[in-house]
Amino acid sequence: MSNINKAIPTISVSYAKNGSSTKSNELGMRAMQERAYERRGEQYLILKSPPASGKSRALMFIALDKLYNQGLKQAIIVVPERSIGSSFNNEPLSQFGFWADWNVKPNWNLCNAPGVDNGGKVNSVGAFLESEDKILVCTHATFRFAVDRFGVEAFDDRLIAVDEFHHVSANPDNKLGLHLGQFIARDRVHIVAMTGSYFRGDAEAVLSPQDEAKFDTVTYTYYEQLNGYEHLKQLDIGYFFYSEAYTDDILKVLDPSEKTIIHIPNVNSRESTKNKIREVEHIIEELGEWQGTDPITGFQLVKTSDGEILRIADLVDDEPAKRNRVVAALKDPNNKGNRDHVDIIIALGMAKEGFDWIWCEHALTVGYRASLTEIVQIIGRATRDAPGKTRSRFTNLIAELDASEQAVTEAVNDTFKAISASLLMEQVLVPRLEFKAKTPASGPEEGFDYGDGGYDREKSNVGFNNETGQLQIEINGLYEPKSEEAARICREDLNEVIATFVQDKTTIERGLFDPELVPEELTQVRMGKIIREKYPDLDPEDQESVRQYAIAALVLTQQAKETPSDSKKGDNKPIANTSFIDGVRKFVLHVRELDIDLIDRINPFSQAYAILAKTISEDSLKQVSAVIAAKRVGISYEEARALTERALQFKNERGRLPDISAQDPWEQRMAEGIAALKRYRLEQKAAEGSGGDLNG
Repeated sequence: MSNINKAIPTISVSYAKNGSSTKSNELGMRAMQERAYERRGEQYLILKSPPASGKSRALMFIALDKLYNQGLKQAIIVVPERSIGSSFNNEPLSQFGFWADWNVKPNWNLCNAPGVDNGGKVNSVGAFLESEDKILVCTHATFRFAVDRFGVEAFDDRLIAVDEFHHVSANPDNKLGLHLGQFIARDRVHIVAMTGSYFRGDAEAVLSPQDEAKFDTVTYTYYEQLNGYEHLKQLDIGYFFYSEAYTDDILKVLDPSEKTIIHIPNVNSRESTKNKIREVEHIIEELGEWQGTDPITGFQLVKTSDGEILRIADLVDDEPAKRNRVVAALKDPNNKGNRDHVDIIIALGMAKEGFDWIWCEHALTVGYRASLTEIVQIIGRATRDAPGKTRSRFTNLIAELDASEQAVTEAVNDTFKAISASLLMEQVLVPRLEFKAKTPASGPEEGFDYGDGGYDREKSNVGFNNETGQLQIEINGLYEPKSEEAARICREDLNEVIATFVQDKTTIERGLFDPELVPEELTQVRMGKIIREKYPDLDPEDQESVRQYAIAALVLTQQAKETPSDSKKGDNKPIANTSFIDGVRKFVLHVRELDIDLIDRINPFSQAYAILAKTISEDSLKQVSAVIAAKRVGISYEEARALTERALQFKNERGRLPDISAQDPWEQRMAEGIAALKRYRLEQKAAEGSGGDLNG
C-alpha cells in the first residue's frame, strides 16, 4: 500500500453558526428567499445562490406573485433532469405565513410522467398552454422540443423559470441557450434563472453579454449561507495524491464513521481501472466483510473491523432492477430525517446536483472533474445543515505523477485543474470582498467594524459588516469602476474573472513553476489580456479597474490564508468565524502601505505551491518542474505588445521608459518587452520586403 502524504486540507474555513440563513420571516421566507422576493418585479432575474439555500422555494414565492399580482398567465418550471422535478412538488406555503400555496396538478408535473421528452410530453406542454391551469414542471429537454414545435410566441406573457441555469450556454449548438436568446429578443416573457454554481458555463458564456446585461442579479454567497447555519461550523477542502490503485489507498482519506458520498472516477480518466463494478467491490472489501444485501432497500451491508454494520448504497451498478430499488430507498420520504438510514453512497454520474442527503459529512471524489460547476455541485452535497453535523469536507483524490507514465502532460494538467478548483472555492467561501480607493476624504462607514483600534485615517483600513458579510478593504491607487457595467462586474462577477485566470494554462504553469517569473507578468499582463478579451466593450480605464479588483481579491484571499490568526485554540482548530478577517487585517497591518502596485508584485500562486509541496512527493514536483521548463519559450509577440503597453503607462507616470538594467525585475521585463516588439517588427518588415509573411 502506498503512502498518501499527511492529509492537510487545502482550505479550512470556519463559520459563526448564527442561524440567520435558516430563520424565516413572517411570510415563511429565509434570508435568501426574502432577498430574491424583493426583486420579484424584475422581468429578467438571475438567482446565484449555493446548493441547499432554498432557491426552489424562492422561485415559488416569485412565481406566485407574477401569476396573481403581475398579470402573467402561466409559469413553466424547467429542470435539467427528472429527479430534480420533485423540488417543485406541492408546498403549503400559507401554513408558514405566505398568502398562497404552491400547487402543481399531477398531470402537469411532466417529470413524473411516463414517455419520452420528444413525444407525449411535448403534446402535454401544448395542452397546458391552452388550459386555464397555472403551473407546469418539465425537463430542459421537453421544453426545448416544445419550443421547436410551438414557437417562442406560444409562450408570450408567461414566466419561464430555468433551474440549474449553468446547463445553458450561448454556444449556437446549445438549443436551450438559443431559445432563451429568442425569448429575450421577442421580450414577451419573464425569465427567472437559478444556479448554485459561481462559474456559469465554465469556459463558455451562458448568455451573450447583451442579453446578460438585461438581467438583474440576486447573489447569496456561500459565506452568508454557511455563516447562517445552526449546526455546521467548519468546511475543509483538500486535494490529495496517491500512487498505484486508489482502491488500495482510499481508507487513508475515507473515515467509515462519517456519512460519505464517494464518486468513483469517470471510466475515461487516468484514475479509472476501466472496471467500475470491480472498483466498488474493492472499496467494500477495504471497508470490511460483506454481509449481504438488505432485501428492502437494496443497500450493501458491510461489517467493519470494530463490529459496526455499514449500510452502503451502490449507484454504480446500473442493472435497472437493482438501481431502481436503491434509488427508491434513498428517496423514501419516511427516512429523510433518519441519520442511520444509509452510511455511504457510492456513485459515478449520479448523486450530484439536486441530490438531497442532509446528513452527508464527506464528499470524496476520485479523479479530477473537468467542470468547475460539477465540483461546486458535488461540494454542495456536503454543505447542508443537519443536527449534530458540525464539520463537513470535500476531498479530491488524484493519481500522483509517475516517472514511468507516458501521459505525464495529462497528469500535470489534472494537478493544475485541481489547484484551480481549490483556489476558486477559496474565493467562493470567504466573505464578499469590497474594495475602496484610499483617499484623504476616506472615512468609516456605518455598520462596519474596523477592529480593535477602530478606523485609522492615516492607513488602509479593513472593515467587516457582520450583517451583510461584506469585508471592505481600502487600497491606495485603486481605479474605481466608472460605468455601471464595470461596477456590476466588480460586484457580481469577480469570481468568474478569477476562474478564467486560474484556469489559464500558461498562467498557472508559470505561477507555480517558473523560478524567473516576475509576478506583474501574470497580475498585469495575463490578467489584463483576459479582461480585454472578456469585456471588450469596457473602456481601458474600466478594464484596468476590473483587473485590479480581480487581482486584489485573489491575492488578498491567498495572503490571509498565509497570515497566522489569533483565533485558534491549542488544537489548531478555528474557534470563531473571524480567522479569514483576522488574516486580511494582519496582512494589511504588516505591509507599509497597501497599494495596488504592492498587490501586483505578489505571485497569486505562491501559497498554492506551498500546499502542493506538502501533499505531493519531491520527485513528482521535480518532474512537473522539468515538464514546464522544457516548454518555456521567449517573449511571444502578444506578450511583447502587452509589456510595451505597460511600459508606455510607466513612461506616463515616471517621464521615462523602463530601463533594461534596472534593479526592479518588472521594469527590466517591460524593457525586454519593448526590445522584443522591436525585433518582431523588424522581422515583419524584412519578411514583407522579401515578399514573405511573418504570420504565414
